[in-house]
Amino acid sequence: MAELHTPVCNFGWQAPAFTLPGVDGKTYSLEDLRGPNGTLVMFICNHCPYVKAVADRFVRDANELKMLGVNTVAICSNDATSHPDDSFENMAAFAEANGFDFPYLQDETQDVAKAYDAICTPDFFGFNGDLELQYRGRLDESHAEAAPGNVRRDLFEAMKQVAETGKGPRAQVPSIGCSIKWKAS
Repeated sequence: MAELHTPVCNFGWQAPAFTLPGVDGKTYSLEDLRGPNGTLVMFICNHCPYVKAVADRFVRDANELKMLGVNTVAICSNDATSHPDDSFENMAAFAEANGFDFPYLQDETQDVAKAYDAICTPDFFGFNGDLELQYRGRLDESHAEAAPGNVRRDLFEAMKQVAETGKGPRAQVPSIGCSIKWKAS
């Protein structure tokens, strides 16, 4: 399992639009999901140990951020043919098992992951109310195993700042995880 790191935040980069199907049977666009004070776009998958280690934490953070006017969406872009654990049916089961209170979308063509230059799972993109990138960092100190429960909540604190000021912190620690499973070309 190769561990990848996300690049440094490109402050002000505009979120690319998308329209994708959700595990709840609805179709969502970025505009539908946009929060008044920010939008968190998470690239995740079902089988990645890095995602599994922190699923309860990003669900907690998404719920708390919603109260601050920040909406959350999760997107799975992995090739489900080579990684059947990431199939649409398994996405629905994963969302239910982990209590997702936000849309979980499938990027079957992988066009959205490419437009965002998503690198790994999890890969967090925190946008302000104008859909300008303000955070591209880690959730917390967790790796393939959850860090102790009392560690700094990097993602939550950054997105709280974005909700309050429209600007993210200048110091950010990259997220790490498994590579996105790209389709053979």
